[in-house]
Amino acid sequence: MDNALYGQLTVFQAIAAEGSIAGAARRLALGSPAVSKSLKALEETMGVPLFYRTTRRLEITEAGQMLLNRSGDALQALRFAVESVQDLGQTPSGTVRITVARFAYLTILQPLLGRFCRTYPEIDLEISLYDGTVDILEQGFDMGIRFGDRLEEGMVARRLREPFREGLYVSQHYVNCHGMPQDPADLSRHKLIGYRFITANRILPLILERDGEELTIDMPSRLVTNDIEVICDGIRQGFGVGRLFEPIHASLPDRDAFLPVLEPYWRTYPPVYLYFPQNSQRAKRIRALIDFLVENIPPHGSGPGIG
Repeated sequence: MDNALYGQLTVFQAIAAEGSIAGAARRLALGSPAVSKSLKALEETMGVPLFYRTTRRLEITEAGQMLLNRSGDALQALRFAVESVQDLGQTPSGTVRITVARFAYLTILQPLLGRFCRTYPEIDLEISLYDGTVDILEQGFDMGIRFGDRLEEGMVARRLREPFREGLYVSQHYVNCHGMPQDPADLSRHKLIGYRFITANRILPLILERDGEELTIDMPSRLVTNDIEVICDGIRQGFGVGRLFEPIHASLPDRDAFLPVLEPYWRTYPPVYLYFPQNSQRAKRIRALIDFLVENIPPHGSGPGIG
């Protein structure tokens, strides 16, 4: 594969991930005309159109989707192979792109950013907060953090946290006005601070556990959000019963003001894993972050200290 074709495929994958010429240009730090020219040259080489042009964005064609599916892993492996040779004897450097849910950023990455920056001053981080499922190869990320170790083929998972619970909390003001629920059946008479999944456009149901069985509770919501900090504010200000992962609650400076509700029924979530393509460990910049996170996060604790 010549250099021109390699570059064109790299541009093609960026366009597919971003859905636009302008987005790919920003990702690759190129001008939009250069990206358009590269795509045109690749389409001439392939002999078929790879995207449909619309007024708002580009839609990938069937041929383009086939090329995307078959070229992604190969290009990623080639990049890692080149980087692994370049890394020999060098200080880890370059950009690492990571996608994480907001809770993972707050409890895992945020407390360690300063320490990592001082340890590896030549490594730049690009952190994307997103609570939905992300195909890290398709979106151009080097790694991600999420619940569970069920992964796509070619991925590797490293456990960062053991299972933990999702707690229910209220403020003293709320208790003074509405009382404290004593049984799951009482919750139907209380207000829930709802969490909405933006990607699926649905509100996350409240699920508790009783005798090893899941118990779904139907509660009205006075406040709905897609942000952890808004949930915390809603609990503080008495909007209702709010859900927080125990590590999030443990990190709050005013955590003692959050009163636990029905703790014996709290739901347990699976372990949290760092996941990444199998070949990515060959790149020194990526391996440095993987090892740093695994070594500095106590799986059973509430979180590392701020360094």
